[in-house]
Amino acid sequence: MSESGKLPEAPLRGRLVDARLHLLDRLVVDVDGRPVTTVDDVELAGVEAGTDIDPAAPPPTVHAILSGNALPTRIFGGRPPDSRLDSIDWSDVAHLGTTVELRVSGDRLDHLWVERWVRDRIVARLPGGRRAPQ
Repeated sequence: MSESGKLPEAPLRGRLVDARLHLLDRLVVDVDGRPVTTVDDVELAGVEAGTDIDPAAPPPTVHAILSGNALPTRIFGGRPPDSRLDSIDWSDVAHLGTTVELRVSGDRLDHLWVERWVRDRIVARLPGGRRAPQ
């Protein structure tokens, strides 16, 4: 901190994002406005886990948003294994607001495979399950 009590201005390119405030637990919607998932974690570029960050190093950037079944670990503690988390590249994010809006269709992502499986194998076999409600 400088003598005047203000933090020095950092040379930043892009947008400064508070991950807890702007990303975690936000709904992710695809280009058509359909819900895809929620943000459970972020993958950062420019930092390495377990090492100290050099104060002169450039700030880390978001590489991807991660989602998966993180609820049990939030209740009981710990962190889900990386193999249980699905990744969406940050380049696929179009807008960050009340929701995280993607520039791609949700059908292209692996996040909806469970929903598609339930739709095709269970709901489609129910009477009226192959058409939209009226």
